[in-house]
Amino acid sequence: MTVTRKLWSRAADGKAIFKYTITNSKGASVVLSNIGAGIISINVPDRNGKLGDVVLGYGKAESYFGDGPCAGKCPGRFANRIAKGVFELGGKKYELPINNGPNHLHGGPDGFQNQVWDSRKSKGGVEFIYVSKDGEAGYPGNLKVMARYDWSENNELILTFTARTDKETVINLTNHAYFNLNGKGSVLRHYLKLNASEYLPTDDTLIPLGEPEAVAGTPMDFQNAKTLGRDIKKDFPALNYGKGYDACWCIDGYMPGQLQDAAELYSKVSGRVLKITTTQPGIQVYTGNWLEGCPAGKRGRIYHDYDAVALECQHFPDSPNEPEYPCTVLKPGKLFKEAIIFAFSVR
Repeated sequence: MTVTRKLWSRAADGKAIFKYTITNSKGASVVLSNIGAGIISINVPDRNGKLGDVVLGYGKAESYFGDGPCAGKCPGRFANRIAKGVFELGGKKYELPINNGPNHLHGGPDGFQNQVWDSRKSKGGVEFIYVSKDGEAGYPGNLKVMARYDWSENNELILTFTARTDKETVINLTNHAYFNLNGKGSVLRHYLKLNASEYLPTDDTLIPLGEPEAVAGTPMDFQNAKTLGRDIKKDFPALNYGKGYDACWCIDGYMPGQLQDAAELYSKVSGRVLKITTTQPGIQVYTGNWLEGCPAGKRGRIYHDYDAVALECQHFPDSPNEPEYPCTVLKPGKLFKEAIIFAFSVR
């Protein structure tokens, strides 16, 4: 395993922006950036052994700041939405920036995804560190976060999040990579299977209504593999609100701290398979419904709606306002730790 680092650009404040490349003995590689602890590229073989990049990304470092899709990056302090940007903790009300309709999304416009993290090579992997100060974007507590990436000889990308705080706070971390197992074109003919018999219905601003509902008999049922495009045009609230899939599924068998199967994505064209396991309770599936007009991609490619799918393992949206959901509160002296594994193979 080799890990290399090179200077890519500099942020407006002069901070160095680096690209890290981890390559295994078979030549498969992952390219990372310290903008939002992001995934820039994942180069893995198809069924014929030809390497190809299966992740959406941009040609210029500057394009990663403030991009609508949040491509490949790790949003925070709270990934996904908090209703009306308000929550209560310890009897105190906290107000957050509104940046998605009436709601707070991905930590606000200056969330972790738009920050240049500290970074270093470490024991064959790459570590990104960000310190979010007490009051940043309205959140309480000085929070120190580490996102560590490891790349295996078997083409598994292992992402581990850890965090500590000096004051009670809320936290929800994920990676927002967009996948296309063919490397280009629409993903609507990709097959998706989810280990989820329930999902979270939402209002028209994508805030959960409360209790999970069964997917059986609805377009939200991916318990058996089907193409992303099969039901995407059905007349169904969750599809109408987002012009496609943009919802959170509840992973079956969830137990805190235990890895559980979450999703499997497959392309008949390339033969590539992506299997995702995680310690987190939910997976947000977003079919790139609004990619049109985002920054130019690598090698000048122009992205269109449905050119990639994001599979974001995370805690449930609006958890700080839903006491019945798995807890997202982090207390001083406790360690936040979650993992996501992206395992690539061929069929």
